[in-house]
Amino acid sequence: MTELTSAPVIGRGSVTFQLPDPHARLRGVRLQQEVRVPGDQLNFRYRQGVWRLRLSRPAVDRMEYLFELRHRNDDRQTMPDPANPRRAPGAFGEKSVIEFPEYRPPRWLDWPRADGDYAELRVPGHALHATISGLLWTPAGLTGPAPLLVAHDGPEYAALGGLQGYLAALIQAGEVPPIRLALLAPGDRNSWYAANPAYARSLTEDVLPAIAEQAPHTVRIGAGASLGGLAMLHAHRSAPGMFGALFLQSSSFFTRELDPQERRFGRFRPITKFVAELAQAVTDPDPVPAAMTCGGLEENLANNRAMADTLRALGYAVEFREVADVHNFTAWRDAFDPALTDLLKQVCQ
Repeated sequence: MTELTSAPVIGRGSVTFQLPDPHARLRGVRLQQEVRVPGDQLNFRYRQGVWRLRLSRPAVDRMEYLFELRHRNDDRQTMPDPANPRRAPGAFGEKSVIEFPEYRPPRWLDWPRADGDYAELRVPGHALHATISGLLWTPAGLTGPAPLLVAHDGPEYAALGGLQGYLAALIQAGEVPPIRLALLAPGDRNSWYAANPAYARSLTEDVLPAIAEQAPHTVRIGAGASLGGLAMLHAHRSAPGMFGALFLQSSSFFTRELDPQERRFGRFRPITKFVAELAQAVTDPDPVPAAMTCGGLEENLANNRAMADTLRALGYAVEFREVADVHNFTAWRDAFDPALTDLLKQVCQ
């Protein structure tokens, strides 16, 4: 294939993808995306040596995507758009990304950042029969008790979502006080984070007390995205008093009615049982401030809206924000401010 120069063309209400193939070496090209474009609209058409696909503009400010190439021998290859230099990191590799004119990157991205030090965390989770590992970040010069932000999927949240960079930038700017950050690794994520009582006990009975010995803290804020957000709320409900606030992004609050597409997930039943029991609860022993974010085109949007209503009815002070994106680390990063910023200012005084 020849050198590619045709980046996506953004029109007023459309976007056109292009892939030159002057020698007709491909049998087909298909767009991989998560912005809810119907499957029958994703195949490119070949004309005059170029594969093209024109779509109506999706209701997002940025769009991550890949090309799926079908070769003449029917082999398939998935790749970023070679004509688009913009890339977005992800748990399964980089994707191409379009930033539409309305997109605004976070204001803190280029700010100076507070220095800090990392310490390794390795705590036996007795109920889980496994070790929970991670990293504890402490701002330079901080020695006494201070707020602690505990994040599920912590290493990925930091590397792919910029969580530590965000916190360091706001600390350096004086917008929030010095805050420690515990980045907990997920381990067997699909099992641990799926409303698993053994994980909740290990987190609240083993991990959090061990961190408190190493780094005494005042208020403790629990954070998580997707299954990690579900697990954080489950842990809070399992052990009231362990968290003073919650930050939950695109959390997997599955219900049988709203999420039938998730029925094949191995721990669908424990998740729906926990969510249903919470929805039926009439009191809560420890309602705390909570900030929630979710993409406007996510499959999780309906169950997140429902959970926000459930928590409000139980006395939680919930701030729920929908963002013009979907289920990815950059979307979560872009929603830290103001959602997490406001929560930290509220509870870290």
